Amino acid sequence: MKATISRKLDQIGERFEEITALLADPEIQGDQDQFRSLSQEYAQLDPVVSCYNRYRGHQHAIESARGMLDDPEMSALAKEEVDRETSALEQLEPQLLLLLLPADPNDQRNIFLEIRAGTGGAEAALFAGDLYRMYLRFAELQGWQTELVSESLGEQGGYKEIVCRISGRGVYSKLKFESGTHRVQRVPETESQGRIHTSACTLAVLPEAESIDQVDINPGDLRIDTYRASGAGGQHVNKTDSAVRITHLPSGIVVECQDQRSQHKNKAQAMSLLQAKLLSGQRQEEASKRAESRKLQVGSGDRSERIRTYNFPQNRVTDHRINLTLYKLDEILGGALDPLIEPLIQEQQAEQLASLADENG
Repeated sequence: MKATISRKLDQIGERFEEITALLADPEIQGDQDQFRSLSQEYAQLDPVVSCYNRYRGHQHAIESARGMLDDPEMSALAKEEVDRETSALEQLEPQLLLLLLPADPNDQRNIFLEIRAGTGGAEAALFAGDLYRMYLRFAELQGWQTELVSESLGEQGGYKEIVCRISGRGVYSKLKFESGTHRVQRVPETESQGRIHTSACTLAVLPEAESIDQVDINPGDLRIDTYRASGAGGQHVNKTDSAVRITHLPSGIVVECQDQRSQHKNKAQAMSLLQAKLLSGQRQEEASKRAESRKLQVGSGDRSERIRTYNFPQNRVTDHRINLTLYKLDEILGGALDPLIEPLIQEQQAEQLASLADENG
């Protein structure tokens, strides 16, 4: 391990000891905000420090064993000990480096998932429906909760646009690489010549804003309209102007919520979605500035970026960012997304490790 990384780990250990002492201080315990902040930092550093302590334990064991290599009676045992501890050290180092990588502050957040039919007309709307069901099934397999926010039905089925909220543990960490253009290649049911058509949908994954980082919105910048909801929702929804549309005039962003029976609840949900969109715009702008010095290979989350192709005739899914091809389209559309998601996470970690090595070179 590089000396610079060892020094960084030593500093983390010192900070961990400092926080441990502070958390035992009655004065700190009486300040809820400070105690909560320090507790969160403690929880973040604890796995790193625990792993580093095990790492140093193996280092000390190697040093002790090497001290016995010159003893004729102990050299064989000492060599075995050195080999065993060195192997354990080599296995532990990658884990330790991964723990050192900066955590994405949004990873544990709930999200708004927005799917829009793009090029391809009715076929794109049908594909939007396929994608929506795919993510619902994946959410169900993860034990997450889903909640419809708004929908605009396609003329022949599917959706022109659909927005849902997904809540649960680590939602954003799993779905953050899904933003972008998803392309489908298949023969539409209405195609008499059997020709393959290409359609597309754009998808956005927006982490839900929390109270601590909400964007300050001037009420004068908003136009709020109410209207009668359409589609599913029961008789009550269709008879009252409970649906809400909010337009943020400076940015031109429009959000809608029509799923709740209460206009008040729909307005609150729409405001939450607007916050997420404005915050996402700010983060993308910051990410673009950071990416000027180092290209983000996994993907920027830009809607215009083509990230994946779903080819029905070949039962094939290709993720273009990491050149990954899987011949299990049926399983993936059934919600088995981990074989796509895990390699993307690993690719990001590899980039971060490379960056960490550059910084500490």
